[in-house]
Amino acid sequence: MSSNRELTRLSGWGNTAPSMCHVVDASGLDVIKTAIEESDTRGVIARGLGRSYGAPAQNAGGTVLLMADHGDSSIGLDPQTGLVTADARVSLERLMTELVPQGWFVPVTPGTRQVTVGGAIASDIHGKNHHVDGSFGDHVVKITLLTSEGNVRELTPEESPSEFWATVGGMGLTGVILNATFKMIPITTSSMRVETSRAENLSALMTSMQDDRDYRYSVAWIDLVAKGSRMGRGVLTRGDHAALSDLKNVDEASALKFNPKALLSAPPIFPSGLLNKWTVSAFNEVWFRKAPAQIHESIESIGSFFHPLDGVKQWNRLYGRSGFVQYQFVVPFGAEETLEAIVHRLSAENCASFLAVLKYFRKGNDGPLSFPLEGWTLALDVPAHGGHMAAVFAEVDEMVLHAGGRHYLAKDAHIRPDAVMRGYPRLQEWRDVQQRMDPNHVWQSDLARRLRLTTR
Repeated sequence: MSSNRELTRLSGWGNTAPSMCHVVDASGLDVIKTAIEESDTRGVIARGLGRSYGAPAQNAGGTVLLMADHGDSSIGLDPQTGLVTADARVSLERLMTELVPQGWFVPVTPGTRQVTVGGAIASDIHGKNHHVDGSFGDHVVKITLLTSEGNVRELTPEESPSEFWATVGGMGLTGVILNATFKMIPITTSSMRVETSRAENLSALMTSMQDDRDYRYSVAWIDLVAKGSRMGRGVLTRGDHAALSDLKNVDEASALKFNPKALLSAPPIFPSGLLNKWTVSAFNEVWFRKAPAQIHESIESIGSFFHPLDGVKQWNRLYGRSGFVQYQFVVPFGAEETLEAIVHRLSAENCASFLAVLKYFRKGNDGPLSFPLEGWTLALDVPAHGGHMAAVFAEVDEMVLHAGGRHYLAKDAHIRPDAVMRGYPRLQEWRDVQQRMDPNHVWQSDLARRLRLTTR
């Protein structure tokens, strides 16, 4: 049930030196309780499918609870209300596989379906529909949590609001999420009705996105290498779940079929320098020209619309052995000039990112550490071997914070503790609740130590 296993710890630019930790296959409540009782001063953290890019679910020198679904995790659906009660170990992929054919879709999905329910709550994940539906925590009505004292508690936003919202977006530092009840979205097909268009620069792109409230899902890819009048040019993709009447030659019986299998596999070895300003510039030019100049309507699958990278196994190999650093921030509405200045700074640096994504958020929820706030969010990745980008991002950090923005903790491997204090003004409120929920100082992670999220 448990073993000493090596987990790679991402602790900064180009530094992926592994550190040993005690990994426990959390196959049952008794196993988890025993792991807590036997843990040392380095503490315990739960880990789902490890798609956070940073280290919120890594614990060098401590204990990691591997919340793996071995096929024994439960999913219970109330078809009248759309409420699902699912084990925290269940992945979004499994939810879709079982429930899409029954006419239900997850309330929120990020760019990968390889995320557990527990991880979705702990990171309060957001997707292309935040401007309409908010983040994952907005749809949760109950969380069953194991505390550091070995007690099982049920948290709801009505009866235990402080503890509930400290857990939503709390990076796993309030306890182990065992299961949760949340609302699903009703659908009639497994297809998406999609509109695609391109914009010649950032200003035109942001103007186009102001109409996105008419679409449930919206996301824009932007070119961070383009300069001058083309700076921030992008491809805007918007859509909603297709109705049966939108599909041709598809009957009701087959309209809800869902096949999530990956089709390709990245080669095991890629040169670390393959992604650079020249190759990314060439890719971006092709990608931009591939998009239609005028609005183009199409029907796409759930997989191609939401999770294109899930269609390629181990796509991260494209970055070579050094890997990559993910960086995401949000600035409030009214700070558009700051966003333009940031894109200009990244463009001037020939930022070698071919996965730069722009979205906008509606007002966030009550989670003190929940990332979304009303405004514009930009997410990008850069090869980790480009260590000079750390200094560039440090400049961007200050621009983001000065504008009243913040960074996404679930993806972070870069920012400093002071950036969290400035970006999350309710941090101390969260700390007070966290300390009350974890008086034994059990819940710890590499992320929490690096950013000093907890005061100990």
